[in-house]
Amino acid sequence: MALPPRIRTAVVPAAGQGTRMLPATKAVPKELLPILERPALQIIVDEALGAGVDHVVIVTSRTKPAIEQYFAAAPEVEASLEKQGRGALAEQLRRYGKDVRVSFAYQDAPRGLGHAVACARDLVGSEPFFVMLPDELMEDSSLLNDLATLTQRTGVGAVALKRMPREELFRYGIVTPVGPLVKTDGVESLPIAKVVEKPHVDDAPSDLAIIGRYALTPDIFDVLDGLAPGGTGEIQLTDALSIQSERAPLHGVISQIGRRDIGNPLGWIEAVIEAGLEHAEFGDGLRTWLRTVI
Repeated sequence: MALPPRIRTAVVPAAGQGTRMLPATKAVPKELLPILERPALQIIVDEALGAGVDHVVIVTSRTKPAIEQYFAAAPEVEASLEKQGRGALAEQLRRYGKDVRVSFAYQDAPRGLGHAVACARDLVGSEPFFVMLPDELMEDSSLLNDLATLTQRTGVGAVALKRMPREELFRYGIVTPVGPLVKTDGVESLPIAKVVEKPHVDDAPSDLAIIGRYALTPDIFDVLDGLAPGGTGEIQLTDALSIQSERAPLHGVISQIGRRDIGNPLGWIEAVIEAGLEHAEFGDGLRTWLRTVI
C-alpha cells in the first residue's frame, strides 16, 4: 500500500464563542487576542508554516469577520511598516497569501469539534491534514513534524499525547494504548485504540491525554458524517477517532513540548509573560519589573 503524502494542509477550528474570555471576546475573537504584538492565531499559522504546511483552513463563524479581515492583504499596513524600518514584519505579513493559502469554512452553530473538522471537508480534499486547536500554543513546529512523519510511515492517523496528573484527566480525551512504546529517531509513540472524552478519574484508561495537535487521514470525514450527536448535542472528534481505530490502531506521539493553554485568562497571562521574558527587546525590562512586584 502506498504511503500517504507529506501533510500540506492544516485545519484550525476557530468558531467558538470564547466565553471564558468574556467580556473581551464580545468584540474581539479570542483567537486574535495578542501574545505581545502577535495575535494567537498568527502564532498557530506560523507553527503550521514551520512544518511545511502551505494551506491553512480556518473554520470560523460568520459572526467573527475580524478573523478573515486579519488575513486579508493590507498593502497600506505593509507600506507603513516599511517606512518605519520594520521591513521584516512587513514581509511576515505578506506570507499570508504568498507562502501560505488561507481559506475559510463556516460553522455557525456550536456543534462540537468533530462537526468543526467536518465543515472543512471540501477545502481539505483527499490528503492527510493537521488539526490544530488554537487554544493551545506550542513552543515550535517539532510536534507537527513528528505527527506528520508518523502518519506518513504508518498510513494511519496520529494524535499528540501528554502524560497528565490523574486529577486533570477529566479535562481531556484519554486514550487506551494497545501496544508497546516505541522510540524511533528520538520520538516516542505507541498504538492506541479507544479514546474516551473527559472521563471520570476512576474510569480513565490511562494517563495519556490528547493535546491539541492531530494528523488525520481523510477517511475521518466519512466517519464524522455518520456520527450522531452525543448527549450534549455535539459531534465529538474523539468518537470518530475511536471508530477509526477499530479498523486499524491509530498512533500517539508522547510529547514533552512546551505548551500553553490560552483558552482561559490565567493561561493567556502566563503565555504573554513567558513570551515577554523571551523577547529580545522587552525581556530585560519585564524581568526587572517582575522582580519589583513579586
